[in-house]
Amino acid sequence: MSQFKIVTAAVITAGFAMASQAALAYTAGDVFVRGGVAKTDIASDDTNAGGADFDVESENGYSYGVGYLFHDKFGIELNSGEGFEHDLTTAAGDAGSVERLPVNALFNYYPMGGVDSRIQPYVGVGLNYTNFYSEDIGPGVKVDDSFGAIGQAGLDLAVTNNIMLNGYVSYADVDADITSNGNNVGAVDIDPVTVGGGVTYRF
Repeated sequence: MSQFKIVTAAVITAGFAMASQAALAYTAGDVFVRGGVAKTDIASDDTNAGGADFDVESENGYSYGVGYLFHDKFGIELNSGEGFEHDLTTAAGDAGSVERLPVNALFNYYPMGGVDSRIQPYVGVGLNYTNFYSEDIGPGVKVDDSFGAIGQAGLDLAVTNNIMLNGYVSYADVDADITSNGNNVGAVDIDPVTVGGGVTYRF
């Protein structure tokens, strides 16, 4: 077993051991920040341009967010991540790449809010904005920005009163037109499913 795996296992074990001694209650007025890593899988593979079908490859990256609870059980969250660079392939092989920057505004519900518990699950719905950039598909080819719905479910596990381990999954509706020199030549339909984990810090 590599040293990296040993250290990772030790950190996780220590975190759960500390969590067994910690508890918290989400309450109105709480502010939190989150950071971690995320893996994006493409739920829909219906992307085409110029009559050719494209496969959009999955990608990993960093994620981060900030949130505020205006009620013990309800809050808002704004999250994003680093630009995800997706490779594109066709039946003929490599077809370039495109970078995607998601920004999500969510309304969250915390069913255990106000209850002193180590485990604080949440679900949220909201709006996803996706900016496509650095398109490496062909000269003059661009992917328009996208607006769509997003849903998420997650869990915070208290390590201390302020520090929590976080895990979540989200699904976004991402559809955008592909243009070449201003003319519509196709569409992107990727509907990414993102699974992430990291740390939440509560103020």
